[in-house]
Amino acid sequence: METQNIAVGLDIGTTKIVAMIGQKNQYGKLETIGVGKSKSMGVHRGVVNNITQTIQSIQNAVAEAEATSDVKIDGVTVGIAGQHIRSLQHSDYITRSNAEQVINEDDIDRLINQVHKLVMLPGEEIIHVLPQDFKVDGQAEIKEPIGMYGERLEANFHVVVGQVSSIRNIGRCIQTAGLSLEGITLEPLASAKAVLSQEEKEAGVALIDIGGGTTDLAVFKDGIIRHTAVIPFGGNVITEDIKEGCSIIEKQAELLKIKFGSAWPGENKDNEIVSIPGLRGRDPKEISLKNLSKIIHARVVEIIEQVYVEIKNYGHEEQKKKLIAGIVLTGGGSQLNHLKQLVEYITGMDTRVGYPNEHLAGDSDGDITSPLYATAVGLVLDGLERQEKQTTIDESSQDEETPEPTIEKPPVRSKGFLEKLTERVKDFLENAE
Repeated sequence: METQNIAVGLDIGTTKIVAMIGQKNQYGKLETIGVGKSKSMGVHRGVVNNITQTIQSIQNAVAEAEATSDVKIDGVTVGIAGQHIRSLQHSDYITRSNAEQVINEDDIDRLINQVHKLVMLPGEEIIHVLPQDFKVDGQAEIKEPIGMYGERLEANFHVVVGQVSSIRNIGRCIQTAGLSLEGITLEPLASAKAVLSQEEKEAGVALIDIGGGTTDLAVFKDGIIRHTAVIPFGGNVITEDIKEGCSIIEKQAELLKIKFGSAWPGENKDNEIVSIPGLRGRDPKEISLKNLSKIIHARVVEIIEQVYVEIKNYGHEEQKKKLIAGIVLTGGGSQLNHLKQLVEYITGMDTRVGYPNEHLAGDSDGDITSPLYATAVGLVLDGLERQEKQTTIDESSQDEETPEPTIEKPPVRSKGFLEKLTERVKDFLENAE
């Protein structure tokens, strides 16, 4: 099949690994050509802890995606999350030597590079540097300084930091699985790209992606990402609690959670009971749904409260920073019954469940529009965007005449660093052999 621009997203999760192949259709919407999904064996709380098993799982997912699509996968865009991700606010400035010239892309790059020299804890690396707002010669709240005159350029940054070794391990898995690393992006950002509308990002919204091993948070306001956090709990701890609380095996606990689980104990009558076959030759177990809901409720409340602390850390309680669009839940864990009501009850914020259909073609398969695939869809979009950007760069380098100066849209800038990070991970892998 002739390949127009296609991109592959690889979501390496704690419970599942998804490889998704997609391309843009003529309306600029995402069309998925193939999807492969495998059980994730070597990942714990979003961090790879067994290289061999992870490689195996990646290969399985990729093989399945290739089989459903007749496309050979070579390069992938991968997401990173995990309990080692943290973020901080930082402001920095540069003094421009030539105040007669207007501020351009290079000045901003110089400023961003300066932030990259921040001293981190041992073993940590800056993943994203996202400019929030700029100040030119003391004039505050400037969204886009390019084209302005000024001597001192300052900015507030949202800096996302992660562990070098974890990122390199992911790179290593991908390389050994026979794939090339095209891009790295932060999973909460990928999920946000797939499920949030531009209006929500403008109004202010918190995206909560409840995965198997971690719960990721991304807060947007005025169209810019303001806060990110990764909380090291997800759907797996709920399953674990059910397993312990009901003395059953994990597979049964997972099924119970999916089929009968609810985050709101008041829903179940006292006499609703489900019977579970006993292990070899033992009597079946009877489990009351009310108890099941109580177990789930207790753990879910804990997860939401931790996320809410992070939303408050961002400053949601200040009038100016209020998140008008409330909360969007996505990820596999968002499919729990009555979760939306519970989140609204705890946080007092409007809540909806986010399906990754914001940019999907209308005739997409029902499975793919499930919140389970939000991150994978976002990674494919990210990969396509990177390719489009690359094509533009290549085309502009072919036109040797000096192009018209255009004003760059700011969001593109935050990508530069991931590219550099990707390069660094690639270099490291090549030199490590």
